[in-house]
Amino acid sequence: MTAPDTVAKGESPVTDPADNRLQARNDMAWAIAVGGIGIVLFAALLTFAWQFAATLFLLFAGMLLGVALNAMTTLLGRLTGLPHALRLAIVCLAMAGLLSGIVFLGGTTIAQQATVLSNTIKSQLGSVKEFLEQHGVDTSYLDFTNAAGEAKAEGTAVTTTTSTPATSSQSHGIPGAGALASSGGAIISQTLKVLLGTVSVVGNFFIVLFLGLAFAAQPSIYRAGLLFIAPAKYRAQATVIVDRIGETLERWLIAQIITMTAVFLVTWIGLAIIGIPSSFILGIQAGLLAFIPTVGAILGGLIVVLASLATGWIAALSAFILFLGVHALESYVLTPIIQRQALDIPPATLFAFQILLGVVFGIWGLALALPLMAIAKVMIDHFKAEDQAPAPAQGNVPQLS
Repeated sequence: MTAPDTVAKGESPVTDPADNRLQARNDMAWAIAVGGIGIVLFAALLTFAWQFAATLFLLFAGMLLGVALNAMTTLLGRLTGLPHALRLAIVCLAMAGLLSGIVFLGGTTIAQQATVLSNTIKSQLGSVKEFLEQHGVDTSYLDFTNAAGEAKAEGTAVTTTTSTPATSSQSHGIPGAGALASSGGAIISQTLKVLLGTVSVVGNFFIVLFLGLAFAAQPSIYRAGLLFIAPAKYRAQATVIVDRIGETLERWLIAQIITMTAVFLVTWIGLAIIGIPSSFILGIQAGLLAFIPTVGAILGGLIVVLASLATGWIAALSAFILFLGVHALESYVLTPIIQRQALDIPPATLFAFQILLGVVFGIWGLALALPLMAIAKVMIDHFKAEDQAPAPAQGNVPQLS
C-alpha cells in the first residue's frame, strides 16, 4: 500500500525523526550564523565609534546647535506668524549681532583680562604649591604644579640661549650653520603648530555652525530621512522616540541658555562689586562652564577662587561665598523651575556618566554627557512604558481545565 493510499484512507502520515533532527540542526546553524554576524557588526560599530569619536561628537554638537536654533525659531513663531525661514534668519541675525557687539565693544577688555587672568592663575598655582609643601604635603604627583617649574625652566633656557650666542658671537663673530638651521627649524615647527591648531579650532567651529544651520533650516527633511532608515514595522515606535528626543533636547537647551546667561550676569556683577580684576572674563567662563552640570560649576568656582587670591584673603572668601550663592541659585532655583519638565536624571548617575565619558573621550565626552544621557533616558522610558503597559483583557474567554 502506497503513502497516498494511506492518506486517502484517513491515516495520518508519520514524520521521519531524521527530518526533525535535520530541521532543528538547520535552525540552530541559522541562529548561530545570525548571532555571529550581529556580534561582528556590533564590534565593528564600536570600533568605528572609538576611532572616530571626535568626529561623531562634532556632528552631535552641530545637531544640538540645530535643535537650539529650531527651538528659538519655534518660540518666535508663537509670538509672530512669520514663515520658518524668516524666523530662523531673525534668530541668526540676532545672535550674530550679539556676538559681534561683545567682540567689538569688549574685545580689547576680554583679551587684556584673559592675559591677566592666565598670569594670575599661574602665579596662584605656584603659591598654592609652596603653601602645601611648607605644610608637609608632597605636590610632585600633581601635574598642574609643574607650571611654575616649566615657566622657570623656560626663563632659564631663554637666558642660556641669549647668553650662548653672545659668547659665540664674541669668539667666532657669526653663528654657525648648525645653530641657524636649528633655530629656523624650531621657529617653523612652532609656527606650524600654532597655525594647525588655529585652523583646527576655526574649522570645527564652522563645521558645527554649518551643520546647525542646515538642521535648523529644514528639520522636517532630516526627521523624515532618519525615520526612513528604521524598518517599516518599527517606524511608528521610531517616530514617537524621535519626537520625544527632539522635544526633550529643545526644552533642555532653552533652559540651559537661560541658566548660562543668569550665571554669567550674577558672577560678573558680583565679582565687579567685590573688586576682583578680570571680572568680565570670569563671568564669561562661569556662564560657559554652566553648560556642563556639576563638573562645570566646580571648575568655574575653582578658577574664580584662584583668581581672587591675588587680591587678598577677604576678596577670595567673598568670591567663594559668591560662588556658593551662584551654585545654589543654579541648583535650587533655576534648575528646578526652568528644567523641571526637561530632564529628571539623578545627580549621582549624571556625575558618574560625566566622569566616565570625560576619562574616555576627553572634553567632548564631558561637555556632551548630559544630552547623550537625555537621549538614552528617553529611549529607556519609552521601552519601559511599553513593558509596563497592561496586557489586553481576556474577557470571558473560557479556560480549559
